[in-house]
Amino acid sequence: MTDSTAADATLAPAAKPATKPARPHFSSGPCAKPPGYDPAKLATDVLGRSHRSKLGKQRLQYCIDLMRELLNLPDTHRIGIVPGSDTGAFEMAMWTMLGARPVTALAWESFGEGWVTDAVKQLKIDPTVIRADYGQLPDLHQIDWSNDVLFTWNGTTSGVRVPNGDWIPDDRAGLSFADATSGVFAYDLPWDKIDVATFSWQKVLGGEGAHGVLILGPRAVERLESYTPAWPLPKVFRLVSKGKLAEGVFKGETINTPSMLAVEDAIWALEWARGLGERGLIARSDANAAALDKIVAERDWLGHLAEDEASRSKTSVCLTVAGADEAFIKTMAGLLEKEGAAFDVAGYRDAPAGLRIWCGATVDTADIEALGPWLDWAYATAKA
Repeated sequence: MTDSTAADATLAPAAKPATKPARPHFSSGPCAKPPGYDPAKLATDVLGRSHRSKLGKQRLQYCIDLMRELLNLPDTHRIGIVPGSDTGAFEMAMWTMLGARPVTALAWESFGEGWVTDAVKQLKIDPTVIRADYGQLPDLHQIDWSNDVLFTWNGTTSGVRVPNGDWIPDDRAGLSFADATSGVFAYDLPWDKIDVATFSWQKVLGGEGAHGVLILGPRAVERLESYTPAWPLPKVFRLVSKGKLAEGVFKGETINTPSMLAVEDAIWALEWARGLGERGLIARSDANAAALDKIVAERDWLGHLAEDEASRSKTSVCLTVAGADEAFIKTMAGLLEKEGAAFDVAGYRDAPAGLRIWCGATVDTADIEALGPWLDWAYATAKA
């Protein structure tokens, strides 16, 4: 790696590094495809067939079974494939279950703020909102668990995550709603602490977008069967029929027509992941995050937006760049993209100006290591 350079140094045009990342895909969603991915490897027998055909249902159920196996999910929890990516899945949970109890919403990044907006402006709920600035985590011990609680397990746009599930009490009266889209398959999630979880294939699995996954624990099912919201529900949100959970949704009978090509893409990624196991996926993310930590530690001009390591994301890692504004970051990201050294590394539009590097399991650690000198080059070139 090149020597670190102080932020206030006068920089000459830098020489380009000799080695590029083999796969320069560092986007935080859609994320890098798994190593060895090739669209030609996808099964295509189901394409052009109805998703309600015997084959279509089999493939959807197989996808669900693979997710359950990889996550070591208890039989008490249901898994459903739903429309609208993680956003659609979390909206579905909010619209169908909120209103039975008071609500607490935690917000420390843009998507958490989005759930606050929807609760207030769309559902007309007056939630208790506990906020923290980008890079920080709010005090999790001030939560009243007689309320339903909305939170983000791993903040994709802030690089801040909850450290574990110890702050969620076993005897909670309210439901825990976890937007876990950048956390599922990257952390060992405590399913006994999570009543509702949502994610999308496009994150840690490197799958395609458009579809979300909704996981319901038994307490969430009880809520659905015992409570009817005061507001009308769009068809794509309806999980109950005649007072009972629509079990078909959790057996591959999707509410709307899914892309079977996206399903086959997810199946390929899940089969790749099964070869590693959940621990193997977590280990790959951990190794990538450690490699990026080393790059940051060696450079005076780079820092972590999430200063507390215990709550720092190991997937969507958000970095600060000394003295940089949005225009400077755009220049750096543009230089890296033009050279084919790193794609889509600028921070989220609502976050403080900085870089965001995806370190999920589909990224190879060698590519993270190769990125360091290119960050040096882009920074020096932008400064010069």
